[in-house]
Formats: sequence, structure tokens, C-alpha cells
Amino acid sequence: MSDPVPPISIRPVEAADMEAIQGIYAHHVVNGLASFEETPPDAAELARRWRAIAEAGLPYLCATDAATGGLLGYAYAGPYRPRSAYRFSVEDSVYVAPGQAGRGVGRALLSRLIDICTGLGKRQMIAVIGDSGNAGSIGLHRACGFALAGTFRSIGFKHGRWVDSVLMQRPLGPGDESLPGRDQ
Repeated sequence: MSDPVPPISIRPVEAADMEAIQGIYAHHVVNGLASFEETPPDAAELARRWRAIAEAGLPYLCATDAATGGLLGYAYAGPYRPRSAYRFSVEDSVYVAPGQAGRGVGRALLSRLIDICTGLGKRQMIAVIGDSGNAGSIGLHRACGFALAGTFRSIGFKHGRWVDSVLMQRPLGPGDESLPGRDQ
């Protein structure tokens, strides 16, 4: 019998979360291929990035164990690209703490991101997934309604090998079936 899944609470990230977020991200930078960074940034740099997302009016969330308050993962939606024509598109990032994969943390975070971004009037969410062998992230995105859009083969070089980037896309709200309002 497997361990029971801890009750998960999703909330906006706070400044006090930056050390835990840095630990999670550093683990993925050093041990994985989800991020193409090769040196983990410190908590101050991650706090600067968090503030930039918040200032753009976009969500930056964390998942905590509802019983202990321990950080289980975090996720955010950032601008897909800086040019104005991309203003209705966002790119998601989801990172789960070591030992918490497969327990619903990533799905809870990504589902909430999708809901918030839809409410903000965004129309497309893009996932740029490091490593075409990253079955966990590809499966998570597929389960949340993303479809494969393409793969950049061998676009990165990390841990002594070439690494792909998998692109997935999901419409938000009406997607491209209607034009955005004039105020957007």
C-alpha cells in the first residue's frame, strides 16, 4: 500500500518562501534537465524574478502540505515573450520538491495556474519542457489539456549531453475562437 497523499493547499508565494523555493529549484538545476540553467541562482535572485512576475500581474503559487505547512512545490506563469503581440500568451513553469512527484502536487499547481490565467483574459498557455524524456512533465501537461506543438532537437547541452525542448500548448478560455476585447 502506498503512502497517503498529503492534503495540498495552494496559495500565492510570499517572501518567506524564497529559501524553500531556492532549494527546490537548485535541486532541479543541479540534478535534472527541466531547467537549462546550470548554476542555481540564490534566493535573492529568485525573489527578484518572483517580484517581476507579480509586477506583471501574473500568478506565482506554491503548494504546501495542509497539515505541516511544508512547501511541496511551486509554479508560475510568465509572459511567453516580451513583444506586445504575445500579450495574451503565458508560459508556465512547475517545480515539485524532491520526493513529492506523482502525488498530485504538480497537477494542483498547474490547474490553479490555468484557472487564474484564464480569469486574467489570457488565451494560450505554453509549456517549454526540458528533455523529451521528461515523461513526468509531459504527462502532467497532457493531463491538464496541453497538446504537443513541437520539439526542438538538441537545442541545449547540459550534463554532458544534448537536450531537447518539448513545446506544448493549451488554449485558455475561448482560445483563438474569438477576438480579445478592445480593452485588452
